[in-house]
Amino acid sequence: MKWTDIHQIAEELADRHEDIDPTTIRFTRLRELVLALPDFDDQPEHCGERVLEAIQQAWIDETD
Repeated sequence: MKWTDIHQIAEELADRHEDIDPTTIRFTRLRELVLALPDFDDQPEHCGERVLEAIQQAWIDETD
């Protein structure tokens, strides 16, 4: 997975972290969780605030 795989990342996060409320997560923690996903293979510096916002929103949508 790459940073551009927003929906796939959100699905993985929803499956792996059911105990986390994506509406309250900080971007620093969200970034850590994405980087820790086993299938994630992209450069950490390729991530910006817009990408994290998109991942967070997709994760929220996934849990609704």
